[in-house]
Amino acid sequence: MEVLYPRCAGLDVHAKTVVACVRIAAGATVTYEHRTVSTSTRGLLELADWLAAHAVTHVAMEATGVYWKPVWHVLEGHATLVLANAMHIRNIPGRKSDTNDATWISDLLALGLIRSSFVPPAPIQELRDLTRTRKQLVREITRHTQRLQKTLEDANVKLTEVIGDILGTSGRAILTALVAGETDPERLADLTSGRLKATRAELVAALHGRVTAHHRFILHLHLTQIAALDTAVADVEARIREALVPFRPAVSLLTTMPGVSETAAAVIVAEVGTDMARFPSAGHLLSWAGLCPRLDESAGKRRSTRTRQGAPWLKTTLVQCAWAASRKKQSYFHAQFLRLKSRRGPKKAILAVAASMLTDVYHMLRDGVEFHDLGDQYFAQHDKARLTKRLLQRLRDLGVEVEVKKAA
Repeated sequence: MEVLYPRCAGLDVHAKTVVACVRIAAGATVTYEHRTVSTSTRGLLELADWLAAHAVTHVAMEATGVYWKPVWHVLEGHATLVLANAMHIRNIPGRKSDTNDATWISDLLALGLIRSSFVPPAPIQELRDLTRTRKQLVREITRHTQRLQKTLEDANVKLTEVIGDILGTSGRAILTALVAGETDPERLADLTSGRLKATRAELVAALHGRVTAHHRFILHLHLTQIAALDTAVADVEARIREALVPFRPAVSLLTTMPGVSETAAAVIVAEVGTDMARFPSAGHLLSWAGLCPRLDESAGKRRSTRTRQGAPWLKTTLVQCAWAASRKKQSYFHAQFLRLKSRRGPKKAILAVAASMLTDVYHMLRDGVEFHDLGDQYFAQHDKARLTKRLLQRLRDLGVEVEVKKAA
């Protein structure tokens, strides 16, 4: 095979050390030099100087947890860096060692057999950290809310059956009163405000429970944690708004799509960036995100079409957006969801809607255009012949003979 990079290096990155292998090809002769350095800043700077002394032009490393990030930051600018998916560059079984792994990575890089993973620029990485942190904090709030519900059920207080959101105005007022020691259902019912999904009699019956000092302690504990998390979420969202200033045009474009809020748009920009030139086509972006069927065939048989994990932070957000977009009546996404739901089920249908939305994201960011809805009649007009044939067959199945004439 042709050697693309005669002077390159492979790095086997660990938490404490980095094993480096420099591969130098001079005609038919290939020489290797190995070195192990620490992952401290001083050790990584020594590694950068050592690679520069050998005139290394390309460096490849595995995406090992978060350990590759400091190595990437120090070496960035000294050589062309390639981040490899560990699943794509597995070594031959029986030859597993740190030195052999570094040598194997350098050999694959020299022959151009490593596909570089997507590494966004520093502003996008910072925005990505913020959006992911926000999502983790929101998940923690959800967990504490579920523990609140569990404690209320243990105390036989059926608050979740009469109030839609126990952390809303009415729910918080009742929880605060319970923690303070109030147990009279009538007085607790007087603390509600606004419209509830239950009558007052049902509310009083649901609030008649057995709340002990232990329950009040647990409720107070979770309410305190939720309040602290709410404050943290507000701080992170303020930071996200500041980080979004350079990407405000892209966010404005994405929010023109049904189901995409500003929060979801910030997540999309943080995960895929704004430069679509990194992806040759929309299909490559879908494959990277894990929103297309996998290719798994052998002996002419398709063994599996399950989607890969892909980009989990982006995939979950797009699925949530797809559920919101599929509820908008007289829209393309609504028609697509109903069309596929009848044949493939709701889960596959919603994944297809999410894939369509990501395809639109690709073209919107690449061309700088707003979203254009094709309408709910797109599929009916796209292939009238197929639709006519299917409807006629349906009528025949029902025992109805129809004579078809083309309209004037």
